[in-house]
Amino acid sequence: MEMEKITNGMNHDGAMEAGIPPEEEKFLQHKDNDLKRPQFTDFEGKTSFGMSVFNLSNAIMGSGILGLAYAMSNTGIVLFLILLTCIACLSCYSIHLLLCSAGVIGIRAYEQLGQRAFGHPGKILAAVIITLHNIGAMSSYLFIVKSELPLVIQAFLGQTSITENWFMNGNYLIIIVTICVIFPLATMKHLGYLGYTSGFSLSCMVFFLSAVIYKKFNIACPLETFGNFSATPPISEDTCAAKYFTINHETAYTIPILAFAFVCHPEVLPVYTELSNPTKRRMQTIGNVSVFGMFIMYFFTAIFGYLTFYGGTEAELLHTYSRVDPLDTLILCVRLAVLVAVTLTVPVVLFPIRRALQQLLFPEKPFHWLRHIAIAVCLLFAVNLLVIFVPNIRDIFGITGATTAPTLIFILPGLFYIRIIPKNQEPTRSRPKIQAACFTTLGFIFMIMSLTFIILDWISGEKRSLGGH
Repeated sequence: MEMEKITNGMNHDGAMEAGIPPEEEKFLQHKDNDLKRPQFTDFEGKTSFGMSVFNLSNAIMGSGILGLAYAMSNTGIVLFLILLTCIACLSCYSIHLLLCSAGVIGIRAYEQLGQRAFGHPGKILAAVIITLHNIGAMSSYLFIVKSELPLVIQAFLGQTSITENWFMNGNYLIIIVTICVIFPLATMKHLGYLGYTSGFSLSCMVFFLSAVIYKKFNIACPLETFGNFSATPPISEDTCAAKYFTINHETAYTIPILAFAFVCHPEVLPVYTELSNPTKRRMQTIGNVSVFGMFIMYFFTAIFGYLTFYGGTEAELLHTYSRVDPLDTLILCVRLAVLVAVTLTVPVVLFPIRRALQQLLFPEKPFHWLRHIAIAVCLLFAVNLLVIFVPNIRDIFGITGATTAPTLIFILPGLFYIRIIPKNQEPTRSRPKIQAACFTTLGFIFMIMSLTFIILDWISGEKRSLGGH
């Protein structure tokens, strides 16, 4: 395999010999003579800086944005801002580690970095972690369908409360949507037009943010609820008071939700591959700009959502608006846009999972329709069961954000850097490798702490009502 032969850092060493600073080193290089430099792709990238920022922003943006206001309600504004800033900065540093590791040996895939660092077990580990994370993402998308589609049907029927009819049951609806919409798209041999879904999804989330900001100035506090939400507990004095620092048993979900919202690292190297004039500094700037843009969008979504509902914010923000007016036209439009976006995104996320499973389980087998369809059926069946039996989207955000997210952001990039960067370039006790080791340790600490507090929260059973379906 060509990738396995590139183990001596020829790109980096050659660049230093030619007097090129490491940060300006080209990702795809050519010698002036007939001998080719080691490359990890056979074509020169043609994607502009702006489009690369858009693509990476698409990779960052996901369903996690719907849980940020809930996270702020359980930390307070200042503590949330501190945590959001820390996760964003650490994500940028993680991108730096990935770019350094890829630049040494010329690799364009996260799984291939795992193979270069730890051999075949490393490739399997990286593929499994990415697969589990994508299954968590698929589950969160289908949970949004389960939660929001009954409310859309309710609005179209002009009803102010959910009835007991089967077509208002979210569990039945996700099965119907899976069979009628997602499964036919998931059986396609190639992504085709589904690749354009990411752009539509980002547009929907911008529309969602605009609606959240607009509604902040149109919904009074305390909430004037009606329908089956009318029986609300007595209003306390601090119901409409913003909290700056707060700690409770739900705060344990904050870091996982934030980590889940910033995962884009498996897509960093593919974006790097397609970038025109691909230097480390240029790609790092793209990563920084993308993370900063999402940081701003996330913060505005969280603070305007929180300042609308304060302590009454639910784990899925869009669902909270039903307590005010289930028939609101603007929120109905937002729901429809988000539902279409997440429904079309599920098969897009399923494709890389199926490809990873085929490479792990059937590495030498040619394409076969029966296997292609069977894997899709098994994945969709498993995800539907998960969504039906998991009581709240917060649990999906929490578990995924506490396990696969810190592994992809903190643990693996740090380990890749330590193992891949040659010792003659960076000794084991050099400052960059010590920083990478601390970064990896921080990931383990985040994972252990988050899982511990989440499990304790489950055991205690002290959960507030979240109004889920």
